[in-house]
Amino acid sequence: MEGTNDVVLLDFWASSFGMRLRIALALKGIQYEGREENLFDKSPLLLEMNSVHKKIPVLIHNGKPICESLIILEYIDQVWHDKYPLLPSDSYDRSQARFWADYIDKKIYSTGRRVWSGKGEDQEEAKKEFIEIFKTLEGELGDKTYFGGDENLGFVDVALVPFTSWFYSYETCANFSIEAECPKLVAWAKRCMQIECVSNSLPHPHKIYAYVLELKNKFGLA
Repeated sequence: MEGTNDVVLLDFWASSFGMRLRIALALKGIQYEGREENLFDKSPLLLEMNSVHKKIPVLIHNGKPICESLIILEYIDQVWHDKYPLLPSDSYDRSQARFWADYIDKKIYSTGRRVWSGKGEDQEEAKKEFIEIFKTLEGELGDKTYFGGDENLGFVDVALVPFTSWFYSYETCANFSIEAECPKLVAWAKRCMQIECVSNSLPHPHKIYAYVLELKNKFGLA
């Protein structure tokens, strides 16, 4: 692992947005201090370092905070650009990677939350939307090994793969199979999980499901 001056990641273990950064830092061999946050009792450091949104993840590099996971992901890629580049070198390809990462950010978390927390018609509608989102992403993946190409993970792969740790929860809560609907995407996820930096950065799906059940009880959604 490379020395990196001073890198701290304010994170929460079940956050797909935090998982992105754990994967990126691992791929690039960056040593860092991970600090686990309590989302219901946020630390003074988090409130200071992200005074606008007051959300994780936050990367603190040499005392300076960087917020919002895709912005942090790009920062990591630019600062430690010598090893395992995530964004393509070509300007057009780079713009497309940013487009799809933004699509993932705008679509998956909010729709996925409705899938695991919803009931009745809203849950059914969310489930349909969710499947359409992943079918769209399957179309972008095409016949490539990864979104980043046939050899290495890219920016879009790192942005998307953390959500796969929530697949079991989505499926169990809404009684459907993502693999039956989107087999190419699930095959992609399995390929990603064969990479140690990914599998070591993602919690077990059953642990996520236990957390989802806690949330449902906490907010009266059970």
